[in-house]
Amino acid sequence: MNPLNKIQEHGQSIWLDLLDRNIMDSGKLQSLIDDDDLRGLTSNPSIFEKAISGSSDYDDDIAKLSETTDTNVAIFFEMAIADIQRAADLFKPVYDKTEGKDGFVSLEVSPYLAQDTDGTIEQARELWKKADRKNVMIKIPGTKQGLPAIRECLREGININITLLFGLPRYREITEAFMGGLEDRLKEGHSIKDVASVASFFLSRIDVMVDPMLKEKSADHLIGEIAIASAKKAYQIYLDMVASDRFKKLEAKGARTQRVLWASTSAKDPSFSDVKYVEPLIGKDTINTLHMETIDAFRDHGTAADTVTKDIESANTAMDNLKNLGIDIDVITQKLENEGIEKFNKAYENLIKSIADQKRKKKLEQ
Repeated sequence: MNPLNKIQEHGQSIWLDLLDRNIMDSGKLQSLIDDDDLRGLTSNPSIFEKAISGSSDYDDDIAKLSETTDTNVAIFFEMAIADIQRAADLFKPVYDKTEGKDGFVSLEVSPYLAQDTDGTIEQARELWKKADRKNVMIKIPGTKQGLPAIRECLREGININITLLFGLPRYREITEAFMGGLEDRLKEGHSIKDVASVASFFLSRIDVMVDPMLKEKSADHLIGEIAIASAKKAYQIYLDMVASDRFKKLEAKGARTQRVLWASTSAKDPSFSDVKYVEPLIGKDTINTLHMETIDAFRDHGTAADTVTKDIESANTAMDNLKNLGIDIDVITQKLENEGIEKFNKAYENLIKSIADQKRKKKLEQ
């Protein structure tokens, strides 16, 4: 049996970390849905930058939109929303089949707004309204400033994918914002049955930052272990949340759980297995969003089993050992959050620049 199909039996959904027109035009996305049980898709500024600057697929749209749209940023969001709507329509049968649990496509607010609560809320509302699909999620970074935005958007019934999440203390705050948003919505007399949210942990980047420190301290036994250990501890926080009296009250009113999503799950170290961040983190109510190469690798030689609740003691020991070495994981995850925002800002700048370059090229040709 295809391991990608089998993974669903263990409660995990596979989403694709990619969106461009070629994958939709070629029928590749539909075949992934049909043959590999792909259940969702995410986008981000880096993905759109590669799609728009790396092909000519968007050139005609840029030319047409330039005649009616004021700014390059507005041109980008017009094209992005069109792609998101198209992908959401392809996943609508999955959304219907799973009764709203899966079949989601995610669109991110501008990374420039990562530390702007009001700006995030305003743009999330705008993108949600323009996308006009029940199976779209708006991505909001899990920054301090993002927390009140997440709560407010959930109160308004907007599906939210919390992104750029690295640290466990912040994740606890995310669960508070999630439950608070649903409680606020209930108080106003609205249904919470169709409000969906996921919390996206970025994993491989943790090891990329921590492993050189471990090598310096001759702690080779911990190399490549910290991201997975952190993820396993995050899942324990998730289990505590869904078992809490507070969430049980929401669940009785129709609330869905805020599933944990593993992101940045392609191995950056060539000495690691290409399914390193997939096999140990499979379990109920989890999502793993994979690059195409990792999907192909897991289809070829992945093993599906209930693993996310295994070896919890080892995960706790690994994190304790890290602390004993004088490495503060909370400092590291905050640095990773800051760097993640910077990387998305740079991709976003390049994206807008590529649109401006294309417009200039068209003018020169005329």
